[in-house]
Amino acid sequence: MNKKVISLVMLVGFFCLASFVLAQTATIAPLPGMPTNLPQLMGKIVMAVGTLIASLGTVMIIVAGILYLLSAGSPEKVGTAKKALIYAIAGIAIGLAADAIVAIITSVTSG
Repeated sequence: MNKKVISLVMLVGFFCLASFVLAQTATIAPLPGMPTNLPQLMGKIVMAVGTLIASLGTVMIIVAGILYLLSAGSPEKVGTAKKALIYAIAGIAIGLAADAIVAIITSVTSG
C-alpha cells in the first residue's frame, strides 16, 4: 500500500515539475547583473562551485604535503598522505573542468 502511494505521489510530482522544466519564459533577476534565464544562472553557480572546489583542492595539496612530512616514514601515514594528494588533484581537475562539463551537457541536451 505504501509503495503505491509513494509511487503515485512521485508520478504526480514529476508531472507538476514538467511545466517548470518546459517553460521558456525569462525570470526576473533578483539582483542587478544576475542572469535572467536558467542556463546562465546554472552556469554562474557551477563556475562559483568549481572555483571553490579548486581552491579547496589547493589547500588539500598543502595538507597532504604536511601529512607526508609528519609521517616519519610510517607506511600507513605515507599511504594516507598519498591518497590525500591524489584526491586533491582529482578535486582540482573536476573543479577546473566543471564549466566545460556543464557546457558539454548543455550542448548535448539542447540538440
